[in-house]
Amino acid sequence: MVKVQERRHLVLIGNGMAGINTVEQIIKLAPSAYRITVFGSEPYPNYNRIQLSYVLEKSKAVEDIILNDRDWYLENGIELYTGTTVTHIETEQRIVKTDNGMEVSYDTLIIATGSNPFILPVPGADKEGIVGFRDIADCQKMLHAADQYKKAAVIGGGLLGLEAAKGLFKLGMDVTVVHLFDEIMERQLDHTASLMLQAELESQGLKFATGKQTEEFLGEDRVSGIRFSDGTTLDAEFVVMAVGIRPNTALAKESGIEVNRGILVDDFMRTSVPDVYAVGECNEHRGITYGLVAPLFEQGAVLAKYLSGVDTKPYEGSVVSTQLKISGVDVFSAGEFMDAEGLSIVRMMMTGCVFTKKCYCGADGSSAVF
Repeated sequence: MVKVQERRHLVLIGNGMAGINTVEQIIKLAPSAYRITVFGSEPYPNYNRIQLSYVLEKSKAVEDIILNDRDWYLENGIELYTGTTVTHIETEQRIVKTDNGMEVSYDTLIIATGSNPFILPVPGADKEGIVGFRDIADCQKMLHAADQYKKAAVIGGGLLGLEAAKGLFKLGMDVTVVHLFDEIMERQLDHTASLMLQAELESQGLKFATGKQTEEFLGEDRVSGIRFSDGTTLDAEFVVMAVGIRPNTALAKESGIEVNRGILVDDFMRTSVPDVYAVGECNEHRGITYGLVAPLFEQGAVLAKYLSGVDTKPYEGSVVSTQLKISGVDVFSAGEFMDAEGLSIVRMMMTGCVFTKKCYCGADGSSAVF
């Protein structure tokens, strides 16, 4: 009698876009290779985190951004545990332990724990009414706040901050974007393009406090305002932190897996521990951590092929692009916008340009204000 080889047990920690995208590709490439178990801390199946801004502005419901519903997991034989957080990995015994007492063994482990919002380390940051903007729970807090309060501040003039600000504004709040630098989206846009974007958003109703360093959050138990380093203050009954993210490395670090800024991985997403891999925002590859979805999918494609026994080129890094998701303002940015001598190379493209009376957006990415 020929003995049928038992499928290896693949455990995925993290039910987000990077991890599930990897699993989707493994299922296509090697449908019989693994028995798969997925742990997710949130109570939802896999959803599109990129579209949270649409949920916030109420143009989409939570159900509309679900990528893989629970039936998909059942149909593919995936054991899904939502609302369950893995708290420890016994790497020698190859066991993961959860916050509700489960112990599950694995042959292959993928860590896809994503990132956490960066919270400014200033006095009062723990007050009620101060939130990040990373998941559905944050969206729900923001929707609830819009029903109760009028004045909001969003700290961070990057992609996420502007999307959060416009969402709160559409909910009827008086919103001020607070930014440390003089120009918004300074990592994606040059001086001219940044001013153009700010002018358009101001015309739509947003307010801006640029060049402001947050020194303290005012109020008793609940936030009532912000004090800046120049001594000025801003009234705010609700504050959203959108100043960046940090790879969620706590589980890996506590479990003895090598960590720097992110979980260290090689070109095939292998960590310092055999048969343990890390993909997505939680990892660090060649000194870089990525917070955009395209690089995470590129990593996942390499990892899926590697785990499926399919020949693949190593992952060597990604060229990133960003897109601002605000209705009426279509901004796309890619590549570098400063050369070696610090000269500006404008790299903003506006499709369906809302600035037709204010600027010229050339096919080469150049722009000029009229």
